Amino acid sequence: MTVAEAESATTHESAEKNSAPLASWGARGGALALDILPGAALFATAALVALSVPSRDAWWWACVTTGALAMLLTVFNRLVMPTVSGQTLGRAVFGITVVRRNDAAVGAWSLLLRDLAHLLDTAPALVGWLWPLWDSRRRTFADHLLRTESRLLESRWPDRKLRRFAAALVLSVAVLCGAGASVSFLVVRQHDRSIADARAQIAQRGPHMVEQILSYHPDTIHDDFDQARSVATDNYRAQLTAQQEAIQKAGAVRNEYWVTDSSVLSATTDRATMLVFLQGQRGAPPDQRYITATVRVTFVDSGSTGWRVDDLAVVTKPQPPQARP
Repeated sequence: MTVAEAESATTHESAEKNSAPLASWGARGGALALDILPGAALFATAALVALSVPSRDAWWWACVTTGALAMLLTVFNRLVMPTVSGQTLGRAVFGITVVRRNDAAVGAWSLLLRDLAHLLDTAPALVGWLWPLWDSRRRTFADHLLRTESRLLESRWPDRKLRRFAAALVLSVAVLCGAGASVSFLVVRQHDRSIADARAQIAQRGPHMVEQILSYHPDTIHDDFDQARSVATDNYRAQLTAQQEAIQKAGAVRNEYWVTDSSVLSATTDRATMLVFLQGQRGAPPDQRYITATVRVTFVDSGSTGWRVDDLAVVTKPQPPQARP
């Protein structure tokens, strides 16, 4: 062995002896949990609440913003903080750091690849996460691939300050998750109650509005048509007016309908669809005839003016009632 080789071997052995002790499996698990679980819990809660509240309302945007912020802060803590302070929050609390075998610092891109490589630790029944229990250098599969190690390191902050900050963070996330669950319950409950109220209003008032639109008498036809237009939305009023003008040109006869049955097919807080079954009579004696019809009606809540008919489609055209056998 030459003198240079002997000096190199001595230097390598000295570096190994001066390296910080390897971090325990429990410390690594605790650090990972503190780094990942608060953000993951907050993101999951925000996502679930966003799915339960009405889309694109104030609560929905609040959930989306909270979830995105939780994800960004988690990524910042895992990838950027180690390049600035040498540790993530979790590693700082547990007094460990991730370095190369030669004690060199690990860059942000390498940390990202290491986190992605943890998928290999997870895939084979979590064996990779347990590998440090018997590996001589306490490495996971990701550590083997990136040639990194987790070592003990004195925290840059006082332990008490770090632990208080971490405890406050976990408590804040728990409170936010609980608040999110409460908001979801209250908003969904209020939304369901609003839909139930809308269904009840349409079930009560919808049939009468349909009768107003379809019924008219030659002697009071102008007032009847005005009344019909008053319960129509701006969107449907033009179509209704055209139909009324055609009736007047053709020579109006008595047309009277009454609802025999109805069913609300669907409803939201401001829109509903109803199927209406009608019986009626057209004309005057001795040419009077009895008829039946079925229509599908769409209602829209116009705000200050309340519910109005937005569309009326004939499902079954007026037919004379069949005689009983």
